[in-house]
Order: sequence, then C-alpha cells, then structure tokens
Amino acid sequence: MEARNRHGLIELHGVTHRYPDGTEALRGIDLTVAEGRSLALLGPNGAGKSTLLLHLNGILRPTTGSVRVDGAEVTSATVRDVRRRVGLVFQDPDDQLFMTTLYEDVAFGPLNGGATPDEVDRLVHTALHEVGLADAASRPGHHLSFGQRKRAALATVLVMEPRVLVLDEPTANLDPRSRRQMVALLASLGTTALVATHDMDVAWELCTDAAVIDDGTIVAAGPKERILTDAALLEAHGLEMPWAVRTGAADAPATIAP
Repeated sequence: MEARNRHGLIELHGVTHRYPDGTEALRGIDLTVAEGRSLALLGPNGAGKSTLLLHLNGILRPTTGSVRVDGAEVTSATVRDVRRRVGLVFQDPDDQLFMTTLYEDVAFGPLNGGATPDEVDRLVHTALHEVGLADAASRPGHHLSFGQRKRAALATVLVMEPRVLVLDEPTANLDPRSRRQMVALLASLGTTALVATHDMDVAWELCTDAAVIDDGTIVAAGPKERILTDAALLEAHGLEMPWAVRTGAADAPATIAP
C-alpha cells in the first residue's frame, strides 16, 4: 500500500501462488495492513481474494515471496503462533461449526490451545456475549438461523483474542436486518482487520483503507476515500462506487478501527 507502515501487523512481500494444476492465483502481491487500520480487499470473482486470505494464517504458503505477521514470517515453525494472532472467519459459517453445541464449537480453539477449564469457560462466555449469542450456548450450531451462524463463526475466532481479524464476505447472503447486525457488530470490535467483500457499502462503512485485486495482482491501494471514489478504476475491475458515494451521502467515518 502507499506510505507502507514498517510496523504493519500483516505484510505480504512479492507473494505469488501457483496451484498444483499450474493456475497462478497470485502474482507478486505487496500489501500491508498496519495496526489499528482496516483494509477492504475488493475485486471480481476469481481475482485471488480467497487465495490471498488463506495465506494470512498459513493455510496456504507462497510459491515465492513472504507473509509476515507482527514481524514474524509465516513458516512451519511459526504457524501455530500466527493462528493465535490472526483470526480467519470463512464465508460459510458451517465450515467453523461442527460440534454438538455452540459452547463446544467456541471452546474448541482455547481447549486445543491449552487453556484451563475455568479460562475456557470465561473466554467462551465473553465471546458469545460479544456476538449476542450468550443465550444460545447449549444449542447445536445447525439449529441457529444463518445470521446467527455467521455471528457464531465469528465467536469461534474472537474467543482466541486475535490481534487481526480476516473476514471473507462477512455479510454475504444475509437478509437486511442480519446484515445491519453484522456491520454493527464488526464496527464495535475496534480490531485491525482485512475484509474481503463484494459489498461496496460494507467496505465504505467499515474500513479505513481499500485495495483492488484483479487477476492475482493488486492494481490499486490506499485510503478508502481515494480508492472507493474512483469510478473509472472501479468500473475497470467490475466494481462500482458505494451507494453513499454515488448519492453524495459519504460523510460517515470508518468505524471498524479505533
């Protein structure tokens, strides 16, 4: 990004990724998310957004280049610690809800991280309260509504108290009320974040910065006020300006970061 912050919590340097079938999904990615900032990652389907996200906590590794979290390169030796620092929330909440009860789903991470039963109980109840699901602890995850499952999946990450949140389409397939609830919840967290989204209004409402990725390359990055108001740039990459920008109502400040 412009004015790269040398204290970036997330730093990608020259990252390429080639899948076994030869598909080159990322082509020399340089990107930084500085502490206290929130970055919207925007681009058409197939641009490389999901592949990039999977590099941020070591699910995928670069073919060339490096990914650093809080200054430490993501390697086999560091990946366990990286996954404590970087919380990845998948687009489909059912990828993260697989236990008998919601309590067990949220407790899974800290239990496997060696927390004591008392500490696990405290962390789980704090996370469920944070996402508005404290009363649903004993319910199976698959009995929740889709919007509740989205928030439950977020709780499975928040329970680990990550320094960075990585969110893949956090409002996808939500009805308007559930979308408003999710936006308000994310805005309340005050966490350094990277948000991949097709929802340009979410990008405007939640993020301080934006980056456009297309064909595996970052084509533009910078403050959201510059990127999300550039109609020609956005149109060239299958995107459009947020509603607030198009209608002249773009006066609300970004709120996900402190």
